[in-house]
Amino acid sequence: MKKTFLALLLVLPLGAQAPAPAAPVAELTVGAAMDGTYQWVPMQFIGAAEAMPAEKFDWAPTQGEFKGVKTFAQQVKHVAAVNFVFGALILGEKPQVDMAHVEMGPEGLKTKAEIVNYLKDSFAYARKAIQSLTAQNGVRPIKNPFGPGPDFTAIGLATLLSFHGMDHYGQMAEYLRMNGIVPPASRPKPKA
Repeated sequence: MKKTFLALLLVLPLGAQAPAPAAPVAELTVGAAMDGTYQWVPMQFIGAAEAMPAEKFDWAPTQGEFKGVKTFAQQVKHVAAVNFVFGALILGEKPQVDMAHVEMGPEGLKTKAEIVNYLKDSFAYARKAIQSLTAQNGVRPIKNPFGPGPDFTAIGLATLLSFHGMDHYGQMAEYLRMNGIVPPASRPKPKA
């Protein structure tokens, strides 16, 4: 019995393997870290845009304090236009959006399908811009595209993309609920 035990003690170290060296972990960039949070914005926003029926896309509340507010379609087009403008500024590119039409979005987009496609493209572009951020390029100054006022940094614009989109998402969620539609992000999740 003692011999068997001693033999095992001698053999075990030979059979044991050293743990495999861990694969090198890629350094997390500023852009990847910010996009990890930002990805929730398009997920919620696009879901809300797709939930509104096409015949209600030009709907806006008109009673009480809602007089003169943007329609649902204008909310979507506005956020998409801002996504393109801020994305271009972060990437150091010239914005392809006419700054005169940023507030209401492009006039030529009329159908729900056109508007949602424009929105999806804008979020893809914004995510590309955010993912490009590094510790070095993220702090470079960017002139305020809306005229006088404080300038931004690339990281500041990326942060602004998040809260601007979610500000309008909140308004869109209210529009959906006023039309008897529960926003997709608020619906109960199916049980697994």
